[in-house]
Amino acid sequence: MSTKRVSPAILPPLKEALLRSFWYRKDLRAYLSSCISDREIVAQLDWTDYKRNIIAQLIDSLAANQHKYYDDLLNMLLATAEISDPAHLKSVEDGQAKYEAALDALATLRKQVEPYLKLRDQREQAAKRQEEERARNEMKRAVAEKLEQLKLEFKEIVSQAAQKRGYSLEKFINELFALFDMDAKGSFRIVGEQIDGAFTHEGTEYLFEAKWQQERTPLSDLDVFAGKINRKLDNTLGLFLSMNGFEPTAISTHSQNRPIMILMTGADLSAIIEDRISLPQLLTRKRQHASRTGDVLIEAYALLLD
Repeated sequence: MSTKRVSPAILPPLKEALLRSFWYRKDLRAYLSSCISDREIVAQLDWTDYKRNIIAQLIDSLAANQHKYYDDLLNMLLATAEISDPAHLKSVEDGQAKYEAALDALATLRKQVEPYLKLRDQREQAAKRQEEERARNEMKRAVAEKLEQLKLEFKEIVSQAAQKRGYSLEKFINELFALFDMDAKGSFRIVGEQIDGAFTHEGTEYLFEAKWQQERTPLSDLDVFAGKINRKLDNTLGLFLSMNGFEPTAISTHSQNRPIMILMTGADLSAIIEDRISLPQLLTRKRQHASRTGDVLIEAYALLLD
């Protein structure tokens, strides 16, 4: 069966089902109008004629021009086959007999409509895939545009004085988490010289701290952060962002035993805003690496080489 042609063999049972399912012309007209995209086609029919002739005129016209009306014809075929209970016929004269005749005609049509149901499912699935692909592409475009904006903001932040830079970084971090729909618990904010906050990622609660100073972050800062984490529930982890990196002893000490935090550097941040890896992907892979090796810091460039 051609995917763009309704077989002539199914047209007679379609006509009969339409004829038997609608007693009054006005009901038939309303139904046909609902099935066809161009209502003028229905309006131009001779509604003073017999119903059988009206139906034949319409169906034959659509079938003869399937290059133009294929979708309308297919829609009418499937919609008619889905009429399950034309109970309105019971209210007319000799209603029970008309009702049973309609049921028989619809049952006959339904026996032949299975291939077209499968075709509709395939078309709907294809349309769904196209819409999902369109949505993904739109999301990628929106993310890319926002990342480009963040990249420009970041360049400005780098040139700012230390005090102003801290507040700019706070705004930047909030925008970054919002871009990736990360479940932040309120805004990240500056407390003292550090930015702190909390967020949820893949079902795990994280405390967050960020620091931007000339020197590398020392062991003492990570010890203080570890204390904050340990005062939370057992499944709480930490993410510490140090723009200028960490002292080696800080990394090695907190990579011992069971790590309770993962570390992030300015280089990681650059990889995100350059669209080389997303923030959620980076966090997931950092945590996986820490779980497998105990190392609390692996930078994005090393992960991207895998």
